[in-house]
Amino acid sequence: MMYTTHYASPLGGILLSADDEGLTGLWFDGEKYFAHGLDPQHEERETPILAETKRWLEIYFSGREPDFLPPLHPIGSPFRQAVWKLLLEIPYGQVTSYGDLARAIAAQQGLAHMSAQAIGGAVGHNMISIVIPCHRVVGTSGSLTGYAGGIQKKLELLRLEGVDMSGLTVPVRGTAL
Repeated sequence: MMYTTHYASPLGGILLSADDEGLTGLWFDGEKYFAHGLDPQHEERETPILAETKRWLEIYFSGREPDFLPPLHPIGSPFRQAVWKLLLEIPYGQVTSYGDLARAIAAQQGLAHMSAQAIGGAVGHNMISIVIPCHRVVGTSGSLTGYAGGIQKKLELLRLEGVDMSGLTVPVRGTAL
């Protein structure tokens, strides 16, 4: 059974979902993949996992790095799971590129090469945004391309974490926004 609750963040409403094992979803209201993967039979009820996630978000949105993670239960293919695990290793206040993640996954899997586009697909389908920090991934050139919650929210999350924005650019409309 999945449970949901809502959280009012400084960047807008957030829907949280969890099962008995951990957090399964965190979506900004109206984002590209809003509630994707949410069990239609879910129940609106705040569970201990959802309460702990709200506590994590309170700390995060106060501008501090939380010193704990709520229990996580991301649901996806083994490839996506591997990419999401790498996202959790990106330090607070820092960014990495899709290319860097592709090289890391290739090395883990003993491959000579991995497509940055494949990595982008997995990053883009992360259902637990913010906590699994997909907002910390940028294009190799420093482009802030790709964030299901929207580029403006990605910018705000990076600013909140104190990321040095000097080498980062916002893509021109009509590109991969």
